[in-house]
Amino acid sequence: MIFPVAYSAKLAESGSKHLALYQAIREAIMEGKLSPQEKLPSTRQLAALFGLSRGSVSLAYEMLAAEGFVQAGVGQGTFVAGWEDEEHTANKIHSGDEQANVSLAAPALTAWGRRLMELQAAVTPLSAVNIIARNQQSSRPEPISFVPNGVGMKWFPWMEWKAEVGAQWKRFGESWEIESDSTEGSLQLRQAIANRLRRERGITCDAEDIVITAGSMQAITLLTQLLLEEGKTAVIENPCYTGIKRAIQATGASFIAQGVDGQGIVPQDWDAQLLFVTPTRQFPTGAVLSYERRRALLSWASRRNGWIVEDDFDSDFRWGGRPIEPLKALDREGRVVYVGTFSRSMCTGVRIGYAVAPKELVQPLILAKKLYDPFPSGIAEQQALASWMSEGGYDRHMRRMRRVYGKLEGKLRTGLERDLAGLFEVNASDAGLHLYAKWKKSNDEYRQLVEECGRRGVLWKDGEGYTVYERHDSNPHVPSALFSFAHLDEGEIDVGLNLIREAAESISLIDSSRGQGGTVHA
Repeated sequence: MIFPVAYSAKLAESGSKHLALYQAIREAIMEGKLSPQEKLPSTRQLAALFGLSRGSVSLAYEMLAAEGFVQAGVGQGTFVAGWEDEEHTANKIHSGDEQANVSLAAPALTAWGRRLMELQAAVTPLSAVNIIARNQQSSRPEPISFVPNGVGMKWFPWMEWKAEVGAQWKRFGESWEIESDSTEGSLQLRQAIANRLRRERGITCDAEDIVITAGSMQAITLLTQLLLEEGKTAVIENPCYTGIKRAIQATGASFIAQGVDGQGIVPQDWDAQLLFVTPTRQFPTGAVLSYERRRALLSWASRRNGWIVEDDFDSDFRWGGRPIEPLKALDREGRVVYVGTFSRSMCTGVRIGYAVAPKELVQPLILAKKLYDPFPSGIAEQQALASWMSEGGYDRHMRRMRRVYGKLEGKLRTGLERDLAGLFEVNASDAGLHLYAKWKKSNDEYRQLVEECGRRGVLWKDGEGYTVYERHDSNPHVPSALFSFAHLDEGEIDVGLNLIREAAESISLIDSSRGQGGTVHA
């Protein structure tokens, strides 16, 4: 008798006879080697075939029956579980019946799911030229990367933060009841955020207006799902963060990509229902939205009965000039949703963001988040942050970081403007964790420099991926670059600038004999 199961192999793996037989038969059923309704050998036959006791075979059959793989009838024998038409369908598939092949297709996604897949397939990596550079870079053990990579791990007070989180877990102990906190997040943290926003940003709000999210992007995605659908339109900045554009497209809504100049987004009377804007520091250019334009955006929202989502992603890091008043602080009609995050000021692994919503949006936002997080996620971290803020630790950290990052920003800006001024024009900005620079030469020369820098081990973020191009737009784009500094130290910035200059000299983009801007010294 031939019985197509891998008993010997399973026995070598498990060492237990009844378990090996159970695993071998189960695997044969799952792989289709044993068909639905097929009668299995009797316990006497299998015992003789594999040199087992009938008790071992009976135990294996009982385990299979308990999990629904086989069915046993008194006086009838043991059969593979399933339906007769499964075997019939399988036979038709093997015989090439095209109609039966329909059953092999995956269940259909919703329109939202299909759009997500289409968007993913159409994504061009933001740093296509940087990928070329990485593939061609030398064997430098630690390349210098100006690609944005969050705040510097070396600057964050890890021991202090770990102590805060550890204290929360000790306080919770075994008596912690998660029901004491709702999906909108820790009440203590929401109160601390409200106090800080009133004190430092001029935003009048209460804890009840705030919903804690897993970073700012979760808040933005939830808002797109609540406020957009097919037939509606949103306005985005151009250039802008690509995650916002994808979230809009996934809803089936249309978008208008509005250009940005030195004063931020250029207001228009858009036929739209929602506007996404970064007024305190436009991403990625760093432009600050003028007061007149802020008033114009609020007037648009009032006239069109629209909403504004204000993403204040890194204005906490300001090196000069006066603090910029958020749109939310000027909002008198409840049109603005203010979105912030602690992932920029602490580290990307701390997934704590928040949204300050108008009264009409608070409950819908809570219910939407509840579908994803019925209970608040990372509650120990939320409570730790609340405690850290109330004790003054977070403010001490921010004061220190402003000093550190201010020096790093000055070092990078000076190097780019003094030694690479013939290549890049750095946008004016007095805040943020990166510098945005426009290329001053030809597109081909930009690509040459990127590839040569890659070979030497220095990288940056190409700005092209943040720009939205219209199909009818035939104008050649101006290359741009993002130079981040928060994860570097002054020595690393010097080394990186030197490498860029050396690369530019090697391909004759800079004439070293003319002494343009001097030499960057490491």
